[in-house]
Amino acid sequence: MGAFPDAVLLLYVYLIFILFSYSCFLSESSSLFSSCKLRRQFYLNGMHKPGDVILGGLFEVHYTSVFPELTFTSEPRQLSCQGFDPPGFRHAMTMAFAIDEINRNSNLLPNVSLGYSLYDNCATLVIGFSAALSLASGREEQFLLEETCLGTPPVLGIVGDSFSTFSIATSDVIGLFKLPIVSYFATCSCLSDRQRFPSFFRTIPSDAFQVRAMIRILKRFSWTWAGLLVSDDDYGLHVARSFQSNLAQSGGGCLAYSEILPWGDNPAELSRIVEVMKKSTARVVIVFAHQIHMIQLMEEVVKQNVTGLQWLASEAWTSAAVLQIPHLMPYLGGTLGIAIRRGEIAGLRDFLLRTRPDIHHNNSNGDNMVRQFWEHTFQCRFAPTPTGWMEAGGVLCTGDEDLESVETEFLDVSNLRPEYNIYKAVYALAYALDDMLQCVPGRGPFSGSSCASLQRLEPWQLMYYLEKVNFTTPFGDQVSFDENGDALPIYDIMNWKWLPNGQTNVHSVGVVKKSAFKGEELTLDESKIYWNFNSKQPARSVCSESCPPGTRMARKKGQPVCCFDCIPCSEGKFSNETDSMECKSCPEDFWSSPQRDQCIPKKTEFLSYHEPLGICLTTASLLGTFICTFVLGIFIYHRSTPMVRANNSELSFLLLVSLKLCFLCSLLFIGRPRLWTCQLRHAAFGISFVLCVSCILVKTMVVLAVFKASKPGGGTSLKWFGAMQQRGTVLALTSIQAAICTAWLVSSSPTPHKNNQYHNDKIVYECVVGSTVWFAVLLGYIGILAILSFLLAFLARNLPDNFNEAKLITFSMLIFCAVWVAFVPAYVNSPGKYADAVEVFAILASSFGLLVALFGPKCYIILLRPERNTKKAIMGRGTTKT
Repeated sequence: MGAFPDAVLLLYVYLIFILFSYSCFLSESSSLFSSCKLRRQFYLNGMHKPGDVILGGLFEVHYTSVFPELTFTSEPRQLSCQGFDPPGFRHAMTMAFAIDEINRNSNLLPNVSLGYSLYDNCATLVIGFSAALSLASGREEQFLLEETCLGTPPVLGIVGDSFSTFSIATSDVIGLFKLPIVSYFATCSCLSDRQRFPSFFRTIPSDAFQVRAMIRILKRFSWTWAGLLVSDDDYGLHVARSFQSNLAQSGGGCLAYSEILPWGDNPAELSRIVEVMKKSTARVVIVFAHQIHMIQLMEEVVKQNVTGLQWLASEAWTSAAVLQIPHLMPYLGGTLGIAIRRGEIAGLRDFLLRTRPDIHHNNSNGDNMVRQFWEHTFQCRFAPTPTGWMEAGGVLCTGDEDLESVETEFLDVSNLRPEYNIYKAVYALAYALDDMLQCVPGRGPFSGSSCASLQRLEPWQLMYYLEKVNFTTPFGDQVSFDENGDALPIYDIMNWKWLPNGQTNVHSVGVVKKSAFKGEELTLDESKIYWNFNSKQPARSVCSESCPPGTRMARKKGQPVCCFDCIPCSEGKFSNETDSMECKSCPEDFWSSPQRDQCIPKKTEFLSYHEPLGICLTTASLLGTFICTFVLGIFIYHRSTPMVRANNSELSFLLLVSLKLCFLCSLLFIGRPRLWTCQLRHAAFGISFVLCVSCILVKTMVVLAVFKASKPGGGTSLKWFGAMQQRGTVLALTSIQAAICTAWLVSSSPTPHKNNQYHNDKIVYECVVGSTVWFAVLLGYIGILAILSFLLAFLARNLPDNFNEAKLITFSMLIFCAVWVAFVPAYVNSPGKYADAVEVFAILASSFGLLVALFGPKCYIILLRPERNTKKAIMGRGTTKT
């Protein structure tokens, strides 16, 4: 905790050194310093108990003080503390109890009695610093110095102070003399700086751990959007810097606003801060401040009726009873706070009940704190009373009043938190002193293996043992200090439960601690938490709702990172996590789902046997094959008839077989492309069609040769078109195409290919031709033969009827050429499987055209007009026309 910013601290320290310094003057009888005398004495509220060793203590027994104007006169100044705080006095009495308990313990510091000097800092920096100087320098008005300047200091250690700022000021000066200071309530992380504060220890966790604990709570309930309020002092300002830094590093959220709560009466600033809270969308408010700040803040919150907030309290006000009142519960009910670890101190209440003004009477200032407590508790006054006190009905204190007969916070030991830290601090000093006194001469840790002695003890020697102290309290908590003087951190998580009767029950719902083995961990029992909302569920406090899978976060310009838009992932990218910063690209063969939350295998596309188009083409191919087989069967059955024997029946049979192969080769274009189908489909297609067209070409040439031989002197032309020559011509023409296919397959064979260019979400399986040149040569060779056949047949179209097969060839080749001329542009402009479909369609169309045009009329005569399937009928018609 803290009270004043650093600039004010330095000013006060400067004034204190000027106004409250100690001086020594030389004795005229000696050249050495022989005595010292206090130049001025502080008038402080305190309690004292003598002992072999004195421990000092600084406590906040009053809320504030009235401090006279600074003067340079030698007149003593009386400080007036106001606002008696019973819990603060209980803190002081806890230290007295711990010392009394140690003195009664024969196992700890035997034959050594501890005493104490406890002072009230009145929540004022100057008074607290003055008290610390008094503890360090002693209060004897004059004392002699030994020639060696050695001796036991007035106190061996100080327990306190409760404020971080006070501890900083005290440690800056007292630390120069290595006098151990063990604070029970100063949490500023700056005090862990061992270079600046070498003798500072504490039994309360630093703000650094408290900040991390608070961030863990935020993460636990997914509160990523919160407001931060801090006090205007070292405590608050250091927390603000630490909180923002840790929050950014942890990625646990953002601050919607960060405001500094002013000291003193500043309603305009408080009104502005509450207005910021009211307008903000953040439903969680984190407050690192003191009770007085919260009292002033809540007055304004009630005034503006700001409800529906989830408050997170620092240890400074988590257990503040002054805030746990019925008219604040509609606003503060459900508060979650970090509290100092609660402990059990057996016998403390009985010790407190024995408090009496006469018991602690020591000197004129010795029992001031007890007297003030007595007057506050029983509303009485010790003589001499203030003017008009008796006349106004006031009573005198006797010192025999019964503490059990009154209701006072002083006797409430059900929630010992700061008291437990005080208890541990006193015992830490006692154990360190005990370890030091048990040192065996010759085995000591100091120069020459020496040990420290109580008679010539230096504070830094006790500090050496304090750094190594390690003990366990009766409550079961281990106490030790790390290299920064910090104890093992542990906090209770408290929840303010608003009871139906209007009362408040502050109960523990978890713990946050750091252990040597598990590190920092938060344990919460959420079923015990009271939420002050209609839903009875944790508040929702986010700047932007979480981005679901399938989207990414896009930060809003000029706003914190927690404020963002959720942008859907583009096609081909996905995010499978909530609040993803970016969308990831899917692997090559995968594509994003419609929700963009996962990658699914891309759809595959090829001309399949299972799709309607593939089924139709397969059916047509098989139908053509069947028709060819049927026609071939007819021709074989009627092979002796003139219609079959006319114009070389062997070529007709070969032509039917080649057409059958043409129909069957189209099946190679259907189905998922494989290496062997890609290599075989074009070769089979090219060779089958060349065989077919070669047969047609030879038949056409035979027609022309027969016609020429029928003329006078033309008989010799038939010798070049015998059966052997016809077979040889067909074989030679087909072999050329086979050579072309072989060269193509050897040089740049067609291969299967996964094409992702046509569709992003599909893989199109296709066969790449490997070499466009060889593919063009294959088609070009077929085209040359087809055009040549067409031209020859066209020239023979007007021959006599007995040679009328030329007309059928002309018509069939016209169909063939038309189909393949249309094929080229259609094939080039068809993507993926449609290119295969176009090629299959061209194969089937041209094959059906040849089959129907060449064999349809012949089958008609053979099957339906057998009377015309005679040599006489064929020759007769020819004669008539001639």
